[in-house]
Amino acid sequence: MAEFHHIHLDAAGGLAGDMFAAAMLDALPDLRPRVFADLTAAIPAHCGQATLSEGVSGGVAARRFTLVALTAAPPSDDHHHHEPHDHDHAVRFPEIARRIASARLHPGTADQAIAILHRLAEAEAKMHRVPIEDVHFHEIADWDSLIDVVAAGSIAAALTHCTWSVSDLPRGGGLVRTRHGMLPVPAPATAEILRNFRWRDDGIGGERVTPTGAAILAHLVHDATGRPEGRLHATGTGAGTRELPGMPNILRALVFDQTGMRGIASEENDTVIVLSFDIDDMTGEEVAIAADHLRMTNGVIDLTVASRQGKKGRPVNEFRLLLKPADFEAVSEKCFLETTTIGLRWRTERRRCLPRRPETLDLEGHQATRKRTYRPDGTASLKVESDDIARFEGLAARRRLKHLGEYEENEA
Repeated sequence: MAEFHHIHLDAAGGLAGDMFAAAMLDALPDLRPRVFADLTAAIPAHCGQATLSEGVSGGVAARRFTLVALTAAPPSDDHHHHEPHDHDHAVRFPEIARRIASARLHPGTADQAIAILHRLAEAEAKMHRVPIEDVHFHEIADWDSLIDVVAAGSIAAALTHCTWSVSDLPRGGGLVRTRHGMLPVPAPATAEILRNFRWRDDGIGGERVTPTGAAILAHLVHDATGRPEGRLHATGTGAGTRELPGMPNILRALVFDQTGMRGIASEENDTVIVLSFDIDDMTGEEVAIAADHLRMTNGVIDLTVASRQGKKGRPVNEFRLLLKPADFEAVSEKCFLETTTIGLRWRTERRRCLPRRPETLDLEGHQATRKRTYRPDGTASLKVESDDIARFEGLAARRRLKHLGEYEENEA
């Protein structure tokens, strides 16, 4: 697979989970074995089989991603883009997160899929004024919608080295029927998730961006104003099921690579927020739990805790977080909820990151992931994911496997 580094999503007709999966698997067919293996592991066989088929929307050739059930069932609203939100059952966020986490998926897939669901759960919790643990997913309760989330998680995990951007989103209009009654378009959860994104009105109503599509987008696109650049490597097109008047109902993925651009020009430059605060009245256990919860918060790139000595000799723990700018408000609120701090400090910084890409390899019968990072002189360094080594018993075994995984001759 080429060393592509940027993917631009052109939401001509709109964006839903199935449209995203179809467009990406059309553009990058090398991803299909991984994604479909994850779907097989996550979806019970009796529920059906995920398929990628050819189709046409508005005269444009496109792929369709769907679940072919063994028995006929009514369509799911988020998977079948623009259909009414009407379901007879639901599942709570913790339950579906456990379901995904327990499946035997490729490294990173579960984390990415659960993070996408967490964005959706946060928005629903805010809209309905309920704890996030009590959020019920009416759409995701259907298996044909869950495959969209798992597929997106698998794709995101395979492309952690990529940056993403998106075109202005079609706003749509009118009302959509949900379990909570008739709601305006964009649905409240969708609008909450995509607060910092640009919208446009093309005069065509209906639901154009679904909640799950919004959660996938917000999870991937860290700079809502970003624009594509580089050499175009591949394109892919995913179609929704609704026919739009006078235009195709498609999402297009444009994949840009960095072939021949290795070195300074291929390094990624972006902006981050450095947020910090001090704690002197929490126990060590409370500090550790708060740090774990904050690390799992969407938008947190990294978090460290340093020990200092404060006034009157009191021990102080300094929290330091790196954030994506679009998530500053949500993360700052989370800091006040998870800790006893009464004030935050922050600043904006530019950072320079070397290009990297994940590789899958076999470590004595166990699948693992390592990152290959490119240096300005063209050399590369390798690092095996710590979580993939941690499951082995014994320090000597872990060190040996780490060395094996980071040895250049062990190709993925």
